[in-house]
Amino acid sequence: MHKTHVIAVVDDDEAMRTSLSSLLRACSYEVLSYAGPAQYLASDGPAQTDCLISDIQMPGMTGLQMHAALRARGWGMPVIFVSAHQSDLLCAKSRETDVVACVRKPFAAHELIAWVEVALLKSENT
Repeated sequence: MHKTHVIAVVDDDEAMRTSLSSLLRACSYEVLSYAGPAQYLASDGPAQTDCLISDIQMPGMTGLQMHAALRARGWGMPVIFVSAHQSDLLCAKSRETDVVACVRKPFAAHELIAWVEVALLKSENT
């Protein structure tokens, strides 16, 4: 039987979180949705996540800081960052890690889904 991949979405913007979750569900992925890094890190979500999609700039803890905390805890799922405030520096920092993509908002749905597929292939091959 084919496993349904679990995608976690972490974004403080409720409209973006809802939109991403709907898009991913329409593509037959199971979705876990979180309003921020603290909520995600305190949940059992990391243990279930096959791919993480996260905003970079969020209050309290950035996506990059959450990514570092996940790595420190031994979680190695592929990550896709999305941001409306994307800077070359933030993308460069994310690429120094094992982040799959850094996508600027607004983005086309097919672009994000293509990156999710790349991330899941990466996950299956590690």
